Amino acid sequence: MGVIEDVYEDLDTDVEFEEFEAAVHDKVEQMGGLADEETAAMLIAHELEDEEVSGVADIEPGMDEVKFLAKVVGVGDLRTFEREGDGDDDEEEVDEGRVINVEVADETGQVRISFWDRMAQSVADGELDVGDVLRIKGRPQEGYSGVEVSVDQAEVDEDADVDVQVQDTYRIDDLSLGLSDVNLQGRVLATDSVRTFDRDDGSEGRVANLTLGDETGRVRVTLWDEKADRAEELDSGTSVEVVDGYVRERDGDLELHVGSRGAVEEIDDDISYDPETDDISSLELGQTADLAGGVIETDPKRTFDRDDGSEGQVRNVRIKDETGDIRVALWGEKADLDIDLADYVVVTDAEIQEGWQDDLEASAGWRATVTVTDPPSDAPGTDASGSGDTANAGGVSGSGSPGLDAFGDEGASSADTATGGSSANATTADGETVQFTGTVVQAGNPVVLDDGTETRSVETDADLRLGEEVTVRGPIHDGRIDADEVY
Repeated sequence: MGVIEDVYEDLDTDVEFEEFEAAVHDKVEQMGGLADEETAAMLIAHELEDEEVSGVADIEPGMDEVKFLAKVVGVGDLRTFEREGDGDDDEEEVDEGRVINVEVADETGQVRISFWDRMAQSVADGELDVGDVLRIKGRPQEGYSGVEVSVDQAEVDEDADVDVQVQDTYRIDDLSLGLSDVNLQGRVLATDSVRTFDRDDGSEGRVANLTLGDETGRVRVTLWDEKADRAEELDSGTSVEVVDGYVRERDGDLELHVGSRGAVEEIDDDISYDPETDDISSLELGQTADLAGGVIETDPKRTFDRDDGSEGQVRNVRIKDETGDIRVALWGEKADLDIDLADYVVVTDAEIQEGWQDDLEASAGWRATVTVTDPPSDAPGTDASGSGDTANAGGVSGSGSPGLDAFGDEGASSADTATGGSSANATTADGETVQFTGTVVQAGNPVVLDDGTETRSVETDADLRLGEEVTVRGPIHDGRIDADEVY
């Protein structure tokens, strides 16, 4: 066996030996005797290895040419365009070009490949189907939606297998870097306002974000240019479908982007989102956490001047779950959210920092999501019979979902202070019998009633439901009504 055969045997390539041998001889001739057959064979082998990529995720725009194996997961429409060339007698010759985009994927990701002219026509004529496995050779470049590969050669390999699930609709935990043509349904958790920026070519761009959740997780959605307005048109809690989105990465997290081809459309389906949150008592300094609880304190919004001269704003609220409570700082647009006492709030991607008097504080910045929502059915102070709707009928603000769930003395005291109920109680002497009618905004021990102008804490063994309107009668002890009668 000769040196060329030895090098070829160690090479993992689909190039035929005859083609490899011819390339080696050409290399020897090109170098004018400066390389023998073994050296030339090693150089050709190195060039071939550089072309091979281990997966779609390794393809980068700076590569000269790549070879890879991938499965067809989507075939686009044939598009035509006018191609200008030099004609005779100083007249421009114009012919028609053709292109068709095909989405291919392997276990590492998804990429768009482009077929041109005769190859494009062959694809449009049905010579390529979704599910086919292709051996592809082409030139990577930066496309509108990320890296794309302009195909030089491609052939169907009927013996190869690529373990990729072809999907019509994705869930959030199905998303992976490089996916495009993504259709995904979700529930709007939060939205941002439209922002403008200057592009390199001098034009103005527009961008906005919203956050979607489904039963498998949540994802940040970035809306570009004319699609950005959708973020301001959609309300939290709305069910939507993203059409023709594509997946990119930002700061280590996957994002779903929507450009000119995509859309965000409202749907009638009820999409559930039940986040797994951290216990407040378990939070640690430096952690990025998801937390949820009832609002027991609200502070007014404050504005401040940044170092760059711009104005910022922040608002603090305190939320509590069955394990503890924590102050949450709402920055920027989140400070304008309609959050009131007794709301149930879910905060995701909050940074746990050192707060006032060495207490921990949750900072909800640009990455965080803050959602007023219904509490889970197993949360303290709720029941499985749909108390959220009842509470809404009773006049609780926000989503109508109470969050003051069996928080004991501290929760009631905070609620009383914030609503002015404490001062009203202070005017009544201990032991004096009073009567109070209001809506149950906290079930448990103590019960908290609200009549629209003041809030009272009530000690009672009665089984009261959130949103129920009741009248209690009994003596005052330490600012609470010790109810003898509930009706």
